[in-house]
Amino acid sequence: MEHVKFRQMKDGTREEYLFLEQLEDEFNQGLVDRILQALRNLELGLSGYQVTRLEHSLQTAARAEADGADKDMIIGALLHDLGDELAPYNHSQLAASIIRPYVRAEVTWIVHHHGLFQKVYYAHHFGEDPNERDRYRDHPWYQSCVDFCERYDQAAFDPDYPTPSLEHFEPMLRSVFSRSPFDPAVIGEEHPLA
Repeated sequence: MEHVKFRQMKDGTREEYLFLEQLEDEFNQGLVDRILQALRNLELGLSGYQVTRLEHSLQTAARAEADGADKDMIIGALLHDLGDELAPYNHSQLAASIIRPYVRAEVTWIVHHHGLFQKVYYAHHFGEDPNERDRYRDHPWYQSCVDFCERYDQAAFDPDYPTPSLEHFEPMLRSVFSRSPFDPAVIGEEHPLA
């Protein structure tokens, strides 16, 4: 079979869906390569900072690694701004969606909310509430997100910071994304993201 015959999903046969599942499984084997390419594309993105978006991502991950963070948090730090190119107003949520099947729920929650939490550093310059994050003050991962932003994200714009290459993080990225998606033993207890 080269293509399915159905034009509406409800008309598909078991044979067609098994065929599509096999193609999807083969395509998904290249997920990490596509993520690596998306990270490389950050090199060409938004300018004005002293580092590129890729350097910022690498430096955020390097800071997490130097702080002794676990593999999930380091990969969350590496990919936290991956949505910048396609979702500039909700990049945090896009990045969280990408990592959600593979990392513990706490890391997904942090990446999902980091854009809002980062506002504490600059929102006042635009007449916005820099403490908007406080609506989550009672959340069990509030402080983890505050720490992520303070120690890793907001500090990662330093052109003099010793930043490793993308290849340094590739084995860790491949390890995390080789996990079974949505494995309860990895994800643990999820909390609503909103």
